[in-house]
Amino acid sequence: MKLWKYFVLAWITAVISAAFLVNIPRIAVLEETARNLIFHVPMWFTMFASFAAGMVYSVRYLWSENLNDDLKAESASAIGVVFGLCGLFTGMVWARFTWGAWWTFAEPKMNLSAIALLIYIAYFILRSSFDDEQLRARLSAVYNIFAASTIPFLLYVIPRQLPSLHPGADGNPAFSEFTAIELRIVFYPAILGFFALAYWMTNLRYRYRKLNLVLESKNSEL
Repeated sequence: MKLWKYFVLAWITAVISAAFLVNIPRIAVLEETARNLIFHVPMWFTMFASFAAGMVYSVRYLWSENLNDDLKAESASAIGVVFGLCGLFTGMVWARFTWGAWWTFAEPKMNLSAIALLIYIAYFILRSSFDDEQLRARLSAVYNIFAASTIPFLLYVIPRQLPSLHPGADGNPAFSEFTAIELRIVFYPAILGFFALAYWMTNLRYRYRKLNLVLESKNSEL
């Protein structure tokens, strides 16, 4: 295993440990649940970055028709879904201890986040519907670009126009009070750590998918 991978593992371990051990200032309403932002927000940022990378590779595929770009788009989008699900789960945990329920349909950000992930799950269903590699890659690339374009609207633009219980909306404390030095020294390294972990996971999935295609091609020739 390459040296940078050991560094990423050590970095993530340090971030997770610090998230639970660092002393944080008292924040009204959030209290100790503010620690969850160290996980929840970087996971969403990482999801955004992965979906953006998937969109870039989809555009590259439409330009070059290189199947490697299609595989990279699929891999980045898959890891984006993983981090999106983790972000949604950590949000549910926070909601349980702050709002008293794992899920509330009165909160638009939770509902729209679920819709965003369902759009990407449909991307993988679409991919499984075609046997022709080029046709699958072409249709998937177009859909992936569409899916990525919905994310800013579903997770940022629309929620800001609606009444919300989410921190940062309607006067609820959020990032403005998250700038305390005790939290910033963990929050920003967490973003870097999750980005690096996502890159590693995306690369692993890409290599795995490429190896599978090579093995399938060899088996079909036998």
